[in-house]
Amino acid sequence: MTDAAELARQAAGELYSRDVAARALGIEILAVDTGRATLAMRVRPDMLNGHAICHGGLIFALADTAFAYACNSYNENTLAASAAIEFLAPAREGDLLTATASEQSRGRRLGLYDIEVSNQQGTRIALFRGRSARVGGNVLAGAGDK
Repeated sequence: MTDAAELARQAAGELYSRDVAARALGIEILAVDTGRATLAMRVRPDMLNGHAICHGGLIFALADTAFAYACNSYNENTLAASAAIEFLAPAREGDLLTATASEQSRGRRLGLYDIEVSNQQGTRIALFRGRSARVGGNVLAGAGDK
């Protein structure tokens, strides 16, 4: 590994290769760096709820996935300890949602991340906050396992 940004991208690639849920939802990685991740998901017809808008749980899943990739970007196995979301506007069929995660605080064991979900027009759809906990080990096998 040459630098922290490359390690972050490799850890994201490894996570994505095992992330069946993200791939099933059509989530794509746009960018990853240390403490940051940007992912996207197109709202499909099978993602709509009874009000013909994107199901909130699927918006949560996109934000949660961006959160996961940001907090695992140091190649240290990290899981969500808690998360909350505020829905600001509906997402509609065909919308391209982008979730941008940014690290707010990272300690020895716990971290705090904010994720903004927006559509292709830049309208904020949701704000998500996640608290992470490191659980030991590394995302990439043989890359400094602890």
